[in-house]
Amino acid sequence: MLGDGQLGAMLRDAGRRLGVDVETLNPEPAETSQAWAPRGHAIITAEREHWPDNGFTRNLQAEPGWLNAAAFAALTDRQSQKALLDALQLPTAQWCQVTAEADLQSLRAALNGEFLLKRRRGGYDGRGQWRSQTADGEGMPDWHDEAIAERCIDFSTELSLIGARDAQGNMVFYELTENFHAGGILQISLMQPGRFARWQREAEFYHARLMSHLQYQGVLAIEFFLTDAGLLINEVAPRVHNSGHWTLAGASVDQFEMHLRAISGLPLVTPMQPGCSVMVNVIGRAVDPACLTLPGTRLHWYGKQERAGRKLGHLNFFHPEAGHAAEWLRQLPLDAVFAESRERALRALVGDCPE
Repeated sequence: MLGDGQLGAMLRDAGRRLGVDVETLNPEPAETSQAWAPRGHAIITAEREHWPDNGFTRNLQAEPGWLNAAAFAALTDRQSQKALLDALQLPTAQWCQVTAEADLQSLRAALNGEFLLKRRRGGYDGRGQWRSQTADGEGMPDWHDEAIAERCIDFSTELSLIGARDAQGNMVFYELTENFHAGGILQISLMQPGRFARWQREAEFYHARLMSHLQYQGVLAIEFFLTDAGLLINEVAPRVHNSGHWTLAGASVDQFEMHLRAISGLPLVTPMQPGCSVMVNVIGRAVDPACLTLPGTRLHWYGKQERAGRKLGHLNFFHPEAGHAAEWLRQLPLDAVFAESRERALRALVGDCPE
């Protein structure tokens, strides 16, 4: 497993349950520790889509067991990702390439309005993004020619779909998940069976089309904007995903086990998802111990040092009845920055149906 962060740790845990040996690999090791060699017929996958270009990572990708080379090549650069979505006629926001000569006026004209700059590579949790509405006399940031420009759109909420595909082309999907952000950082994810049934089949169709084209193996996540015109693909992540962490409590097979099943030839089954699941990220500082007084709380701690804006762990709730999940979320001691996300999630849990 290329990458040794929290996703790698949760994949190791899934491997222990399945009897699959998962070894996580630091992509930036010291020179003396770059002598890793695959054991037998190793399957090599990744828990991240960005890594340094060094001798270690190049050798790893040259191994015959390296999976999803075409997917990583197409999806890790936002420009090639958007071009692929367009080529496959998958709906996404209007966008354009940004050159060094581009300016605010030319990009606004090309995109028929305000736009968002996104760095082509890297950037997450709101980093590496810039909105044209915030422009001052200095104009765009000096990295604008390393970005794409995407038209700002109106949307009612953000959804994500976690799916998996094996080497034989079998595919399974989880229920659409609703995501609530602040400052570009995911705070709360909520899955309620059937809440977005109207868009589930459409989302699965887009997801399946992309995975089939790439001959993808493993778990892949797609983020969608729900707009008046339907679903628009925001971004694609070729890996297990933060918005799928609820599956650790609310699905018979979680996304980490599903990834290992898909890449190792184990049976790929549609997971049972029998009730309401809530995932709350722990951000910036240690979790309040009072969270653990709630009977539904499951804490997953990543063992990272505290730092503003950093995801240090997450909390999961699951209950067959939405009212119980809502009550736990209401009682959860959270910082004030979670107020809007919590209020939106509570409205969803107590019956605010999407139109």
